[in-house]
Amino acid sequence: MLYLIGLGLNENGISIEGKDAVNKCKKIYLEGYTVDFPYKIEKLESALGKKVEKLVRGDIESNRLVKESKKEDIALLIYGSPLFATTHMTLLLDCKNEKVKTKIIYSASIFDAVSETGLQLYKFGKISSMPRWQKNFEPDSFLEFAEQNNSIKAHSLILVDIGLNFDSALNELELACSRRKFKIDKIIVCSNLGTSKSEIVYGKIEKLKKKKIIFPYCFIIPGEMHFMEKESIERYEL
Repeated sequence: MLYLIGLGLNENGISIEGKDAVNKCKKIYLEGYTVDFPYKIEKLESALGKKVEKLVRGDIESNRLVKESKKEDIALLIYGSPLFATTHMTLLLDCKNEKVKTKIIYSASIFDAVSETGLQLYKFGKISSMPRWQKNFEPDSFLEFAEQNNSIKAHSLILVDIGLNFDSALNELELACSRRKFKIDKIIVCSNLGTSKSEIVYGKIEKLKKKKIIFPYCFIIPGEMHFMEKESIERYEL
């Protein structure tokens, strides 16, 4: 059997059900390519009392886990929610085709944690991901969803690519908005939510540039806010 287990937002965020499943498994793997972890893997191993092997994208997109799960119980640990990345859904479908049993064990994710800002979750629109720009390749299509959300006055959550530092991400966002003539006033930055290093800040990009924000973090472009949302988010204004 293959267990897909959500880790939550910190090294102690895994559920009791998740820990019980880990204890049954012969091998414990960690999906390590879709997020910048806010803690060291050694802390996770200490919390679980098990050795964990970190996998790269190729390991998961190959048939390796499916083959191993035919023979013994395998756990794949995933930061936050276990089914956010499409790769994980593909893995489930591969298991079904190979008649391998699977079990999904959920935990808290960034989608739960952003409610700490005070913005109402049901007022968020489509989620987008900001890629790290490369030389001669600077896609700004991640703003398309924000533009669509803005048209219905919804909030926009933008997830930031692994390894993209805060200063570069702000510059990329600013330039992309300029190119697309998409006006933003103030944005929200959420960093390390669910951990002891949790931080939420709200303000104009120029003020945010003076902040030192560490991985992992995301941006929120607020849509139309209820007065309670405004009152809540003003607690974090620079």
